[in-house]
Amino acid sequence: MKDDQLSIFDAVEHGDTNCARVIELDGGDVTYHPGCFPADEADRLFEEVNATTTWRQEMIWMFGREVPVPRLTAWVGDPGKTYTYSNIALQPAPWTSPLLEIKACVEHAAATTFNSVLLNLYRNGADGVAWHRDDERELGRAPVIASVSLGATRRFQLRQRSNNVERSELDLQHGSLLLMRGDTQHVWEHQVPKTAKPVGPRVNLTFRTII
Repeated sequence: MKDDQLSIFDAVEHGDTNCARVIELDGGDVTYHPGCFPADEADRLFEEVNATTTWRQEMIWMFGREVPVPRLTAWVGDPGKTYTYSNIALQPAPWTSPLLEIKACVEHAAATTFNSVLLNLYRNGADGVAWHRDDERELGRAPVIASVSLGATRRFQLRQRSNNVERSELDLQHGSLLLMRGDTQHVWEHQVPKTAKPVGPRVNLTFRTII
């Protein structure tokens, strides 16, 4: 293990995650760790992930026409771990060193192993992701989704599927980890809304297990 990895593992091992917070959701299981990655490590990883990722501008069909997805994406994982969402079929690119470093830390914190990660680059406030659930068949019945945020802080919102009224929201900070488990993806939807406020780029990595 490299010396520069030790501070990341040490933060998780000793609970130095700036007071991990349980998000109270009826039927959901969500925990937020605002300081999972120390600031200097988060800064370095943000730059390294950006520099080593081949970002793509995917297209989707909406209202009878093809439009660009409002963010850049990449899919990385073990060989053969394909993933399909919104009629977009993704073949995994190989793991890079910074992604493996983050993956090792996230697996330690979540006590779970992951074989893939979906990366999203929100270039500015005009980029976002609409209400959705990570409930694709290849993720299994009760997936564990580990979401790492690097870069600008963005608002993350959840709403209950049964009524669309009960909601929760929080700001995902630089170096944070959000864990979603259990029935969360069946009971709740989530989004990162667009914003007119000036905001810098944010890289989001959602680690998953394709079965």
